[in-house]
Amino acid sequence: MTLAGLLLVLHVIGAAVLLGTGSGIAFFMLMAVQTRDPRLIAHVSGTVVLADLLFTATAAVAQPVTGVLLAYQTGWSLGEGWILVSLGLYVFIGLFWLPVVWIQIRLRDLAREAAAAEADLSERFWKLYRIWFACGFPAFFAILVIFWLMLNKPQIGF
Repeated sequence: MTLAGLLLVLHVIGAAVLLGTGSGIAFFMLMAVQTRDPRLIAHVSGTVVLADLLFTATAAVAQPVTGVLLAYQTGWSLGEGWILVSLGLYVFIGLFWLPVVWIQIRLRDLAREAAAAEADLSERFWKLYRIWFACGFPAFFAILVIFWLMLNKPQIGF
């Protein structure tokens, strides 16, 4: 396998991890919150935070590295329109993901507090959860657009 081939494999795996982990985290968090059980939500959100830090963060760092190296190896200019749009969307996703990680940590902590007190989830929990939920949509659609751009490499002039 060539270096470009290896970089392509690593880049595709990273993209799959970002999409798969992000979707999985969202699904499990949604399902846990639907129960309204603070103990279950505390447990699941703890796993969500760990998965985000282990998998999503690692892939998020690897993607631009493998992408730039892949472009260099294959002779693509980083000024290609589809690459520039992809990079812009990547930054856009990061602007949603960073606060989401903080929100997930807060949701976990608030659920732990409610579970320990054998109380209902606080209004603060629900407010943060609504923000977390809303942040997922633009980031999810942006990553789908990046997948499309990477697979189709359309001519986009600037």
